[in-house]
Amino acid sequence: MKIDIPRKFFNPDRFFGIFSHDIGIDLGTANILVFVKGKGIVIREPSVVARHKKTKQIIAIGTDAKKMLGKTPNSIITIRPLRGGVIADFDATEAMISHYIKQVHEMGSFFPRLLARPKVVIGIPSSVTEVERRAVWEAALAAGAREAYLIEEPMAAVIGEGISVFQSKGIMVVDVGGGTTEIAVISLGGIVVGRSMKLAGDDMDQGILHYIRLRHGLLLGERTVEDIKIKIGSAYEKRSKIKDQKSKIKEDGKEDQQGGAPLRQGYEGQERMIIVRGRDIETGLPRSLRLSESEVREALTPILTQIVQAVADVLEETPPELLQDILEYGILLTGGGANL
Repeated sequence: MKIDIPRKFFNPDRFFGIFSHDIGIDLGTANILVFVKGKGIVIREPSVVARHKKTKQIIAIGTDAKKMLGKTPNSIITIRPLRGGVIADFDATEAMISHYIKQVHEMGSFFPRLLARPKVVIGIPSSVTEVERRAVWEAALAAGAREAYLIEEPMAAVIGEGISVFQSKGIMVVDVGGGTTEIAVISLGGIVVGRSMKLAGDDMDQGILHYIRLRHGLLLGERTVEDIKIKIGSAYEKRSKIKDQKSKIKEDGKEDQQGGAPLRQGYEGQERMIIVRGRDIETGLPRSLRLSESEVREALTPILTQIVQAVADVLEETPPELLQDILEYGILLTGGGANL
């Protein structure tokens, strides 16, 4: 008589699942965000890597690497591994993802770091090619993920807001990131109409940089320009929220937390002001400049106009029934550019 003895098979997925957190990664050009199931967003760091030029050894990642921008010797370079929402440096991207996977499993966890092989979901621009999609997928696996899934950023943005993407209702989302601007109309779990523009936060920084160089003859660093955009950048004039300070500048005198050139912020009349320091193009000497909110807005206008036009173009291509929903519920504006 033959007796069948059940065999106990090794289940890698179940085994590594015991020692791992399922995580979601917003792999942005400017910043990387890491979401852990049950905990929310646990990491929010700049997408910057510093490494040795010859040996390729990673020296710093994230905030520590960003502090080095414009200050490194010739032997060290600071790079942004992603440009325009896609991988520009595979090795640096892999190192960055691996670093944050390890960091997640060190945060108040007893799980052995070496056994951490999480399932990872990564957001990507909707316009990426198959080659670019595969590069992100391979980078995640090489960084230690046991499984990697890709989701288009507009879809991820809507889901992140707690809105169901499977309902028969038109949802319009405009995601203004660091490297790309994603515009999409979503209904019944798919993108009905969409557009991806390689025109976003980085281009705004360049617009401010060129404006100040041409108008004021002052050369500023990359980090200083970004700080200007964050602190006094705006897409429209906010008259009602600015207090009148009788044309007197209130300087806070605090150096930027990221370690860059000191920025002094205050108010003049009904307009926010900021004092920046850079190098005079003619003399080559350090010089201070008082910059107004309206000047920054003027520098940003060409980029913002193109984004607004792209939104209008997508609306023109949207079916009438979905337009009715958008008119009723509005547009979901997300990404760093939503703060302008």
